[in-house]
Amino acid sequence: MPTERVSVVIRAKNEERWIGACLDAVFHQDYPNYEVVVVDNDSTDRTRDIIARYPCKLVTISDAEFHFSRALNRGIAASNGSLIGIISGHCVPVDEQWLLRLTLAFSHPRVAAAYGRQTPLPDSSPFDKRDLWTAFGLDRRVQVRDFFFHNANSMIRRSVWERIPFCEDIDGVEDRDWAKKVLGLNCTIIYEPFAAVHHYHGIHHNQSSERAERVVSVIELIQKDQT
Repeated sequence: MPTERVSVVIRAKNEERWIGACLDAVFHQDYPNYEVVVVDNDSTDRTRDIIARYPCKLVTISDAEFHFSRALNRGIAASNGSLIGIISGHCVPVDEQWLLRLTLAFSHPRVAAAYGRQTPLPDSSPFDKRDLWTAFGLDRRVQVRDFFFHNANSMIRRSVWERIPFCEDIDGVEDRDWAKKVLGLNCTIIYEPFAAVHHYHGIHHNQSSERAERVVSVIELIQKDQT
């Protein structure tokens, strides 16, 4: 079993519906050596009250300074693991081996990151179920050019992040921007379907046109190497 120190970083804002289930599952992992850092973005519901029940390190970021990448960079900076697990506050690991499955992907030094499967919940919308079932398949793969990557359920090497932190000059989709830059270093990314989480909404947020426009604008920049 791997023994590297792992830090699990969770971004959250008004996640009272899910954060308890998320933390319950995270704190019941079989992996022996990890810490949990929660980055809360000015939650106004019971999110922080629920977080306080668990032995987490709490990092806060205000609405005024919030940025998806900045929140993640701040959480990683407050952590001490050599591997950084990343999960959204509204995602729930499927089983106790989620963290171990991600760490096993790092057996080769060229592996810079791994990400896992996302499965819908019974009450997820049909659009979201379709998105998740289509985007996250059952075959493990090694990516050397494909920069699809998703921080709702992922893990990265700290040493690589120290060279390339998440870009704070783009409006989201920081995971794919980071992945493209990392692949340019002759690194690889692993998709590990057995490291699975339940995710209420799909990657397209129930067909949100605003989300689509934002994602497209950033990916166009990534493909032009302008970020």
